[in-house]
Amino acid sequence: MPFTDINRCAHIVARPGCACCTAEVRALTRRVNADLSRRGFIAGTAASVALLGIAAYTPVRAQAADPKSVTLFTNVRLFDGLALTTRDGVSVLVADGRIADVVQGPLSVPDGATVIDGGGRTLMPGLIDAHWHTMLASLPIAQMLTADAGDIHFAAARQAERTLMRGFTTVRDAGGPSFPLKRAIDSGSVVGPRIYPSGAMISQTSGHGDFRAIWELPRVGGVLQRGEQLGASRIADGRDAVMQATREQLMLGASQIKIVAGGGASSNYDPLDVLQFFPEEIEAAVLAAADWGTYVCAHVYTPRGIQRCLDAGVRSIEHGHLTDEETVLRIADAGAVWSIQPFSAETRPDKGAGVPPDAKVRQLWVGTDTAYALAVKHKVPTGFGTDILFDAALCETQGLLLADLKRWYTPAQALVQATSQNAFILAMSGPRNPYPGDLGVIRKGAHADMILCEGNPTERLDLVADPDTNFRVIMKAGTVHKNTLAG
Repeated sequence: MPFTDINRCAHIVARPGCACCTAEVRALTRRVNADLSRRGFIAGTAASVALLGIAAYTPVRAQAADPKSVTLFTNVRLFDGLALTTRDGVSVLVADGRIADVVQGPLSVPDGATVIDGGGRTLMPGLIDAHWHTMLASLPIAQMLTADAGDIHFAAARQAERTLMRGFTTVRDAGGPSFPLKRAIDSGSVVGPRIYPSGAMISQTSGHGDFRAIWELPRVGGVLQRGEQLGASRIADGRDAVMQATREQLMLGASQIKIVAGGGASSNYDPLDVLQFFPEEIEAAVLAAADWGTYVCAHVYTPRGIQRCLDAGVRSIEHGHLTDEETVLRIADAGAVWSIQPFSAETRPDKGAGVPPDAKVRQLWVGTDTAYALAVKHKVPTGFGTDILFDAALCETQGLLLADLKRWYTPAQALVQATSQNAFILAMSGPRNPYPGDLGVIRKGAHADMILCEGNPTERLDLVADPDTNFRVIMKAGTVHKNTLAG
């Protein structure tokens, strides 16, 4: 059940974790940067030049909007991301990338301000996807594993802009080499959402993040497989190796750590029921993350896998579609959050890149309804995410997946989940939070990430499924990226 006030969720204690930077990875990064420098971004993809001017491994805070930029929204119906109701006739003032004031009725227009007359439309916080793969979403996996690194970054940059234009102003990246793109977006060189990066997903041999072909076995010496070379995954076996991998991702700038603790539907070798990582391996990631003030999120579907993660201190359960009632109670008692994705035959007719659904995918479809029903029954804090992989066409269904939450929640509850509730999960990264301050809400002092929507999505959630038509204004950090209002 979504919270109606972030402050009510203080009982959920965040724990930390994440890292990556061996000599091989540093050498690879230098080669990738050189490739990007040689190729350049042509016709609107000049981001490579900007990337070269950004420190290679230092996390960068988001660049503030022009301090002289002031925008006044007038006559809007306000959904503030917290209350399940709206207020009519509200004015919202934006200055220096933040919300400067929210008042009932009119506000005097500051000198030089841009005025946007909402005409009674709904102003709501920018949407947040708590399980997105910035670098892995739009290219087929076969292309990901064979393409030049520069091509992958170019495709991700294009998809980042499309993500923002769908109204998702912030994403929690749940695995992939998103650090350079994040820096480019923060510097203003590329248009896209705020990114909370996890870095490479940490996987055991034969796990969900092991993308090797059979002929690449056995592993010889320190040779990295293609997924590791790209920074999409990091294979680690044993407590010490997991600890090192976690610290490497933290060194690169991860705001939280992602491990894979069970089988997956998009991986070739591991059945859904298998457990991955021994308890001491998971605990190593949790402790290393906690030392940096952040937490571990874990890909896992089954009751045994979820319980092993909770025992080790994992604070965010990703997926969990095959869980049972006893395990859901364990999630609630542990004060963890549960990031579920609305997988179904209606919204995800295949598993990406046109691949027909297999038995694993169909099993997850069946488990989706049970998982959400148990989350609602036991009031477990849940986050909304999409987990779209390897298919640009599926990326366009991001809003459709949010609209599908109406099967279990009221429209207002679903929107709270995709705004303030997801923002609470992001804030669990503590001092590793790359964007300190309130996200997912419209109140004084919060980041000015907002959408002006045609109609009232707190009554008609399907409006978010067609952002091209219904999202008339999209603002991120006080900058208007879309405005289709007349005049």
